[in-house]
Amino acid sequence: EKHLVLLRDGRTLIGYLRSIDQFANLVLHQTVERIHVGKKYGDIPRGIFVVRGENVVLLGEIDLEKESDTPLQQVSIEEILEEQRVELQAKQESEKLKVQALKERGLSVPRADTLDEY
Repeated sequence: EKHLVLLRDGRTLIGYLRSIDQFANLVLHQTVERIHVGKKYGDIPRGIFVVRGENVVLLGEIDLEKESDTPLQQVSIEEILEEQRVELQAKQESEKLKVQALKERGLSVPRADTLDEY
């Protein structure tokens, strides 16, 4: 049975579930990593994938009959990676503008990399 796995870092894996244990550790076969950007997606082949259970956010079975009825458009790996890079750059630019606007108003925002120090 084909399954979709959403990981804690935001990645989406699709593959055939071969094994699972009491800690939700998974072994997926014929796995692809699916990247979504807007209304487009691309699949990167990953093969056999072992996922530690603490990284699993969601595990669900895919209905094979409805899998092809998606409104999303499949594109090449290169195209989706480029669109993902552009989207990330735009997000970083908007974050910089937001931090700058807050600084101008006398507010400070803690950096994300310093939040785990406590």
